[in-house]
Amino acid sequence: MNPALVTDAELAAARRQFNGVAGGGRLLHLGGVNAPDPRLASALLGQGRWAEAEAAYRALLALRPEHPTWWFNHAVAQRMSGRFSEALFSYARAIELGVSEPEEAHVNRAAILADHLRREGEAERELNLALEKNPRFAPALLNLGNLREDQGRREEAIALYERVLGVDAMDAHALSRLANLQRIGDCAHPVIGSLRCALAQTQDAAAGALMTFALGKALDDCGSHDAAFEAYARANALSRASAQPAPRYDRRGFEAQIDAQIARYQKPLAQAQFAQGAEAGRAPVFICGMFRSGSTLVEQIIASHSGVEAGGELPFLPALAGELGGKRLSASELATHAARYRASVAQLFPDADLVTDKRPDNFMHIGLIKSLFPHARIVHTTRAPMDNCLSIYFLHIDHSMSYALDLADIGHHYAQYRRMMAHWKTLFGDDILDVSYDALVRDPRTEVERTLAFCGLDWEDACLSFHERQGSVKTASVWQVREKLHERSSGRWRNYAERLQPLRDALGAIGEE
Repeated sequence: MNPALVTDAELAAARRQFNGVAGGGRLLHLGGVNAPDPRLASALLGQGRWAEAEAAYRALLALRPEHPTWWFNHAVAQRMSGRFSEALFSYARAIELGVSEPEEAHVNRAAILADHLRREGEAERELNLALEKNPRFAPALLNLGNLREDQGRREEAIALYERVLGVDAMDAHALSRLANLQRIGDCAHPVIGSLRCALAQTQDAAAGALMTFALGKALDDCGSHDAAFEAYARANALSRASAQPAPRYDRRGFEAQIDAQIARYQKPLAQAQFAQGAEAGRAPVFICGMFRSGSTLVEQIIASHSGVEAGGELPFLPALAGELGGKRLSASELATHAARYRASVAQLFPDADLVTDKRPDNFMHIGLIKSLFPHARIVHTTRAPMDNCLSIYFLHIDHSMSYALDLADIGHHYAQYRRMMAHWKTLFGDDILDVSYDALVRDPRTEVERTLAFCGLDWEDACLSFHERQGSVKTASVWQVREKLHERSSGRWRNYAERLQPLRDALGAIGEE
């Protein structure tokens, strides 16, 4: 159920009817009662003004608490504001009050439970409730398929995506997931034919990008490298075209961010830059590095230890860095934020002794990490530059990572990342361990032993059998980390060497490593 949107003319008409202001919200006079205008609330929601939309629907519901659609829209605003528990309640009220298409409310509850609260059993129940109400509801089937992938239940995921195709044979998400779920050994594979057929009929750039990335993966699997590269180049172009405005990577802007971090954190560090009392308890192990450098693999290895819980991509640090905006904090302020971080982790993993925080982009925030947790250990995942950069280009990535759409931009971003890491090592070198993906797949025992020792963990054989570990994996590497270690991806760039001159030029001497 998408919230109803209004035109600019309708919004202007609604504004002309305002006759009062209360608590910062505009009111409309209806039948002798001051009430918010539902059209304005809907418009605020459509414009992504989440806090204002939430306030507007809260005021509407104070007058008509039995209105199911307003509860649904209230939930949307709460969810987008990160108020997940409140959104769960509002979606539940919408269902109880008989909202039309309740299956969508169940799916939205499932997304919150699985993605933000780590309550997968409850998420699964919500998806099954959605399918009880509408067995052909594609979003529920797709989300349940994604959940099965996270859990490593491949055959069940395939069956769910095939059910989606029974509803819509051209569904871009289902077709792309089927291609990514399996190794395609033959270019005559039916999945390739289905993708080509669907691509010939779609005019939607976003759907086209999704399927063309999947086509590139399938062609790469079966060794058709020229056709695969053409597909990936087309996929990245479609991905750029699907966003308005089109994403553009700001090279100078990223260089300025690195410069600012280097200027902010200099040696020697003053005591005021460290949180007082931050070491009350064991600091998480932070895993970071360039995207597609093996960070998920390393996290799964560490988390196979009996004393470790995989935290995955926790949002706290990037959110805090954005909130602070470079502001210098006192030791007491840092201690407050360190306590907030610990509380957020404890809420998700109340029984964990040691948690991993695996966000590749936290390489930008190592100074903040070490200010919050002076004794924190940083596991820095690395990979051969050409392979690393090509893997980024070959993956459908969120537009916030705008560098990923162009080989030269990827090379520039990689070089700047290396500059950032070189600086951190001058400050915190003893607390940063480089773990090479290529060394790991060549000599697993040696690399795993040194990684566990660095984290203060005793050896456990289970860490070499990480691919058998139970639990969810919520990254693009979900299926790679459920395989035994192999060297197929090392040196993969050589299959595409003739196409990679822009990347070589951007990397310079780094590309020869």
